[in-house]
Amino acid sequence: MISKDSFNNASTSVELSCIPEDTTGIERIMLAAQGDLQRLMSSFFARPIFIELVYANGSPRLKPASPEDPITQSRQVHLVCASRIVCTATSKVTITHPDFERLFLDEKFPIGQTFRKMLRSPQFSLLDAQTNIVCGKRELRRTYTLETDGFLCEILEVWPDRDMFVRGEAWLTESKLEPEQTRVVESGDSKPWWLTAAKGNTLPWGFDCTKGLERSPLVYYHDIWFVSLYLLLLYLI
Repeated sequence: MISKDSFNNASTSVELSCIPEDTTGIERIMLAAQGDLQRLMSSFFARPIFIELVYANGSPRLKPASPEDPITQSRQVHLVCASRIVCTATSKVTITHPDFERLFLDEKFPIGQTFRKMLRSPQFSLLDAQTNIVCGKRELRRTYTLETDGFLCEILEVWPDRDMFVRGEAWLTESKLEPEQTRVVESGDSKPWWLTAAKGNTLPWGFDCTKGLERSPLVYYHDIWFVSLYLLLLYLI
């Protein structure tokens, strides 16, 4: 265990050991979250944080959950803010109490909200914390457990880009604009065929590309022919 949370009638102390040296204050707060990460991230971004289920694979529910007949589930969820994934949580949950079974499996409460609905403060153990570079992004991750009688959760959480904790709202906005900017660039490369005419070429309607859209000699020949035909018709009439 690399975290220690202690208190007395005069003070509270949270100690995190063996975590990356360059973690910031806000990152340490997230690493020490004890089932309330969704609430903390909502406070940080000042926006709702939504849970989107990626997968959930559970054992058969043949009997109500109990220590003799535990129910397990492996699951992964995305924590989403402003259409951006701010964290991915992969969990293994062991349920040995029917009230937790009902809230978690039937009523579909996420892990943190399940503890809150049961009015339980889980025992928290931070097992590991790391930083990595993945696809050019600075990633932060932690492995930990949350446990109370009847409910045990082993969780891996990954924050895909630590810049979110530096830039906050600007990171969310910038990330949302990137796909739109990409589409604009791509559409800008698809020029109409008449803009790709090489200098010196003559376009079908008689304009020369040598000095922009100048009239080519073909147009003058066409005008002379038309005037001559008009004068001939007048003469014949």
